[in-house]
This record gives sequence, C-alpha cells and structure tokens, in this order.
Amino acid sequence: MILSEPKASLEKDASTLYAYKKQLDASFVWGVSASAYQTEGAYNIDGKGPSIWDTFTNENKNKIKDRKNANIACDFYSRYEDDLKLMQSLGINHFRFSISWSRILPSGTGEINPAGIAFYDRLIDTCLRYGITPWVTLYHWDLPQALEKRGGWTNREVVNWFTGYVAICVKHFGDRVQHWMVMNEPMVFVGAGYFLGLHAPGRRGMKNFLPAIHHAVLSMCEGARAIKSIYPNATVGTTFSCSHIEPYRNIEKDHLAAYKVDALLNRMFIEPTLGMGYPIDTLKPLQNIHQYILPGDEYKMKYDFDFIGVQNYTREFVKHSWFTPYLNARLITAPNRKVPHTLMNWEVYPESIYHMIRKFDAYPGIKKILITENGAAFEDTHHESLISDHLRTTYLQDHIEQVLRARAEGSKVDGYFVWTWTDNFEWAEGYHPRFGLIYTDFKNQNRIVKESGLWYGSFIRE
Repeated sequence: MILSEPKASLEKDASTLYAYKKQLDASFVWGVSASAYQTEGAYNIDGKGPSIWDTFTNENKNKIKDRKNANIACDFYSRYEDDLKLMQSLGINHFRFSISWSRILPSGTGEINPAGIAFYDRLIDTCLRYGITPWVTLYHWDLPQALEKRGGWTNREVVNWFTGYVAICVKHFGDRVQHWMVMNEPMVFVGAGYFLGLHAPGRRGMKNFLPAIHHAVLSMCEGARAIKSIYPNATVGTTFSCSHIEPYRNIEKDHLAAYKVDALLNRMFIEPTLGMGYPIDTLKPLQNIHQYILPGDEYKMKYDFDFIGVQNYTREFVKHSWFTPYLNARLITAPNRKVPHTLMNWEVYPESIYHMIRKFDAYPGIKKILITENGAAFEDTHHESLISDHLRTTYLQDHIEQVLRARAEGSKVDGYFVWTWTDNFEWAEGYHPRFGLIYTDFKNQNRIVKESGLWYGSFIRE
C-alpha cells in the first residue's frame, strides 16, 4: 500500500463546509462503507456456500459489463488486517461492512460454518484492536443460492430463514458489535433482482416483484426484533436508497409521473415500517400486493428503528411516457440533459442529499438519520505514486456540506459514511466504475490512497 501527503490547496472554496463542521460535537460519526460480496473474494473456500451473485456472475457473464465476477474482488478475506491498518492510519474509526449469509450458513439454514464465524470474529476483533468501531449490515444482496432455489425473496419462508440467520450472527458477534443495519437498499435488490432482472437472481415481472417487496419489509422488521430480543441495548437500523425526484417539465403529466416515481423509489419500503402501509393510492400496480399480506402482518411490517440509513447519490428528472408500463414515467438521464455526471451517468447534484434528509426527517417516528452511503465513480489520474481524483474530492466536500447544512437547520442527521473504502466490484457494472477512497490494483491487490482518501482522513481528524 502507498500513502502520500494530501495537497494543501483545493480549487474550490470549502469555507462553508468547515464552518459547519466546527458546529459538530464529538458524537457525529465519520466512517466508510463496504460490502462482503464486492470485496471479500474467497467465494468458494473455507466452507462458504454459493450466493446468488456467485451464480449470477459465473453462469451469466453477459449480465456483467466487463464479463467479470467477484470471485477474488479485493481479496479482503485475506487482506483485511492491512486494510484496517490503512484505515487507522487515515484516522477513519468507523467501518460499515456486511456479513455474507452463505459464509455463515452455506445452505442458508441448518449447519453453521465454523470457518465463516471465525473469519468475522477475526475481522471484528481486528477492527476493535485498531480502534475502529464495526457497523454491521446483515444483508447486502447476497442471498444463499440454496435459498433462491426454494423461491428466494418470493417465498414467505424467507422471513424465517432470515431471522434465523440474524439470530446466529447476533449471538456470535453481539458482545462486540453495538451497531447493526438489517438490510441494504431493499428497493434496489428487489427492483433490480426480482423485477428488472438486471441483478441477481435475474428474475423479472410483477409476479416476483410484489411478493419480494412484502417479504423484504417483513424481514427488515422481524430481523430487527430478533436483534433486540438477544441484545436489547443494541443500536438497530436499516438503510434505504433514495433520489431527489423532479418533473422534467412544469406540466401536470410530468408532475404526476414524478410523484409516482418518488413513491416507488423513496417511499415503498420506509412507509410500511412506519405503520403507513404501502403507497398503493399512488402506485395502482401495487394493489395486488394485498394477496401476500396475511392477518397480523400490519404489526409485523412495522418497527421503531433506532436510526435509518439514507443512501443518496443523485437526483432524477422524470417525464411522462405512455410507453412505459405501470408508471407511465421515464427517467431523463444526466447525459441527455447535458449536465455534469459520474461514470454511472448519475448527475452531480449535491442538494439532492439535503432534500432527502429533510424528506425523511419529516416522517413522524424517525429518531435519527445516518448517511450510510454517499460517493461517486470518476476516472482517476495516475501520477507516479499519487492517484489524483479531484472530482471525487469536490463531490465529497459538496455533499458533506449539504449534510451538515441539513443538520444545522435542525435535521436529526448524526453521521456520514463514504461509499466506498476501496475500489471494488460494482455489481452489473463490473470493475470499471471506481468509487473507492483507496485505489485497488486488481492485478496484484496493491492499495494506493487517492487524494480523496487523504483529504477525507485529514478533514475528519481536524
């Protein structure tokens, strides 16, 4: 790994950002996020069973843009201690990572894999040894393949499978892990995996989408109850993806289209957990979800989380379209609007994160908000041992400023995690989009701290 000095000067004026930061107390959390499948590698060793992403990437290479997989990824399974040393050297002392369900339970249920338990024991203990607080996500999209063969998220039994897995993790690691996140972005793994077919397991259509929605909501809440039943003093949250939505034109049809897309992307999963039910009045195609709701579910699908994780990257403009089924709405991409955008074609619009914090904070019952993901993929420039990524540094500065602006105006936002720690496998996009504060050379697994990583470490230490 290579560590160099950050440049003293930055082109943009960050005085407002630093003024906001001076208002913070020591309780504000600064961290980085990562996930098991995207980083660990070691996909078939030490007793680990296959996940849906192992199957999806190895058997459907055409589904991934560079036709690659995460069989090795960042080799975090072997290199976690070096990564944590590097994290400590930058002054980053909060690390959000996920546990691989099929590393703990190769078949999804039944026999526990001792080597899987041992790995996460080592990881958690090493975090603590280096003064890094672990924040553990229990599900980050990598369902055991054995359970997908039994219906996966479309099978109501997944609620029991999931809570059983959660209980095992909490019993083994709860004496050292205070902070838990039940799920990562259910709208993404359900929508992309069970409706669009773009992500694992590659299913499509409403017949898969509707039951998967409901079973994910039940699992979020029942999983949280399982944690609290074992460690009542644990801090339990869950995370939601979100984008600020605007109509493309100031006409009634576009406003209605934007309202429906907002309900789908931003309200679908959080509102049931708050006791508000699904936004069926806005999304008529959701009406058939009632066939999956059993008596008593109205209580099971509600939970008073200690915090919610807000994960925001961009905003979306929506235009009415008769040709788009279900919503009659389509997104107008950033390249088509000719506005600054990342390698993911996401518009760079820092105010989006401010608007989403204010939106979620307005819900009754939200105790606290953490930004559990925010970051950007840009091309990095290599200068000998230095990785220059000024666009990412500026992106982080501008977005953190908006987070702290929301806090200064009274929103209950108490932390910020950058996505992501190291460059990794970016799902269906493969390895090309690099989000990391740390450059990963996938040929030899060398790590180089980018300018953005040096800036972030310096910023949070001040």
